[in-house]
Amino acid sequence: QVQLMESGGGLVQAGGSLTLSCTASGSVTDVNVMGWYRQTPGSKRELIASLTPGDRKNYAESVKGRFILSRGDSKTTVSLQMNTLKSEDTGVYTCFGIIASTGESWGNYWGQGTQVTVSS
Repeated sequence: QVQLMESGGGLVQAGGSLTLSCTASGSVTDVNVMGWYRQTPGSKRELIASLTPGDRKNYAESVKGRFILSRGDSKTTVSLQMNTLKSEDTGVYTCFGIIASTGESWGNYWGQGTQVTVSS
């Protein structure tokens, strides 16, 4: 079993910064892609940032230049540094990963989601 644990959500003023972290735990044997989805009020869930095994980073246009995705010391941890936050960044941020585990082939895993609220 693999679990994704997120941390770092909360309330921040517009223009401020916040960092989200996500760690995969359990019987992880390998990690392919990890990243973050976001669902804002009234919108569909959107892939906003992803990190490939080769450390290639992809960002949605809505966050490009403001958000920075990085890998931790372990390939099972990623962090999303969110800068110059806007009210439209308010939403639920969910970590995802394409991860292999003991006795299992590659699977798609999701965190519980963490709320980010940007006040104007």
